[in-house]
Amino acid sequence: MEIPTTLSATKEKRAAKRFHRHEQTTALWFILPALLLLIVFVFYPMLQAFIISFQNYSLVASKKSFIGLDNYIALWHDKAFHNSLKNSFYFAAVVIPIQTIISLGLALLIQKPARMTGLFRTAYFIPVVISTGVAATVFKLIYNKEFGLLNTILKTVGLPITSFLSNPETAMNGVIGLGIWKAAGFFMIIFLAGLNNIPGDLYEAARVDGASKIQQFVSITLPLLKRTIAFVVIITTIDAIKLSGLVFVLTNGGPNGSTETVVFYIYKLAFQQMQMGYATAAALVLFAIVLTISIIQMRLFREDTEE
Repeated sequence: MEIPTTLSATKEKRAAKRFHRHEQTTALWFILPALLLLIVFVFYPMLQAFIISFQNYSLVASKKSFIGLDNYIALWHDKAFHNSLKNSFYFAAVVIPIQTIISLGLALLIQKPARMTGLFRTAYFIPVVISTGVAATVFKLIYNKEFGLLNTILKTVGLPITSFLSNPETAMNGVIGLGIWKAAGFFMIIFLAGLNNIPGDLYEAARVDGASKIQQFVSITLPLLKRTIAFVVIITTIDAIKLSGLVFVLTNGGPNGSTETVVFYIYKLAFQQMQMGYATAAALVLFAIVLTISIIQMRLFREDTEE
């Protein structure tokens, strides 16, 4: 009786192995189209960009030559590149905390269902779906010194009017205002999803214990939103550092380079000055910076959420 039992177990193991191999093969066939797309449109262009960054390559020149690390050395001494990095980091440093607080506040306001909740959710999310060009054009009119809505309000309350986009000291703040208005609704939805995943029993228990709304927010809401906050901060950082579209339409990098972000500077190098090799080197430096910041943020937030 033992021999048939052993043979049966062996057959079952072989059948399980064949089934497992069949599953793996099927999974690979499903993954293959996406993998091919990544290779053709992501990995191969990245490899070509890495090679081009070591070349003197112009879009209008017929030849390209290998120049080693000259592009990277030139970037180290390029004041315009340093200024664009400074502008990008200033934008990120201001936008990250303000946008995160506004998005969380809006999510808290619309979390509980009410008669007008759907209307407010739609109103807050509309800026996200508005195209960058349209939004920047509207804000350019709002910021106008002569007939803009913002200066009209300042004049009404007796405050001095100013040229928001023509003054180097205020131009970046104008871009920041538009950036926050444009993206806050998206992260509001992310926070809303995180809030809805918090069990309501915790709040009921806290109310029974006599905890106030502020105490509930500090002791329950914030700790259970740590992963959501981590996601929002990391994505906001990446989006802020690679800002370019709003600058292109709103200020075109001016005045005097005060709003010229690093991605906009790379665009100018590549497609206006035709210095593709130099622009690619700048893009790879930016990629390394963003990757480093993202890794540091993920480690910090991971340690924080594991406590």
